Amino acid sequence: MESSTWQVPWAWRAMMVIGRIVVWPLCRLRVSGDVPAELRGRPLILAANHVSPFDPIVMTAACHQLGIGPRIMATGGLFDAPIAGAAMRAAGHIRVDRGKTNVADALPTAAEALAGGAMVLVYPEGRIGLDPWMWPERGKTGVARMAEASGASVLPVAQWGAHAVLPYNTPKHLVRSILKAMRHRPVVHVRIGSTPVDLSSVTGTPGARAMKATRLIMEGIDGTLAELRADEMELPHVVDETRADDYTRVRPRPGRALPQAPAAKEGRPA
Repeated sequence: MESSTWQVPWAWRAMMVIGRIVVWPLCRLRVSGDVPAELRGRPLILAANHVSPFDPIVMTAACHQLGIGPRIMATGGLFDAPIAGAAMRAAGHIRVDRGKTNVADALPTAAEALAGGAMVLVYPEGRIGLDPWMWPERGKTGVARMAEASGASVLPVAQWGAHAVLPYNTPKHLVRSILKAMRHRPVVHVRIGSTPVDLSSVTGTPGARAMKATRLIMEGIDGTLAELRADEMELPHVVDETRADDYTRVRPRPGRALPQAPAAKEGRPA
């Protein structure tokens, strides 16, 4: 688990082992695909969808199984927690203060990490997605700008099934969710895309390039995810009732009509 120059810290190696131990009683993890050999040791961004609070733990276990140690771009709140924050810093992960004026500070840090030979794992949606059918929603442009600034390839990663372990409203009813997961051990998938997203056609102004590249990156994640949920392309088999659907960031997908927000009740504005 070493890149050309960046050495995976012992704390991150330990966290990956712990991740596999934590995941085993809660679900049956299935990891498919791999990071191509020619991309290892080069600037590489892993761009993943986000469906559950359990995703980072699943990805930690999957990284151990794949033998990779990417630096993860994670919300600043994790770094502020007494124990988790110390672990995140020791592991070399990258803080992202979403919703704050210094949020852009994460981009040069990530570019520096890529230049140093580390893979970087990021969730382009910037949050757990709230698409009504649980497809990736419209992404933020940070990944595209990071790729352009660093010259890094972007490899799509799909996760599916973690919402059957921990729903959106975790930590509410956390014990109940854990006991249910231990009883059923749902299948949770992580799939690494077979090829990087082709961004060679991206042209125009900086803003136009970022928007087009973001669209292509999200389409790449879509295609990888479609391989995991071929028999549940619309409504998922497991519906997370704790999620509040957000129709404002829904993206069009080939072969599906855009889901419409439910009509407002009588006497209330639409």
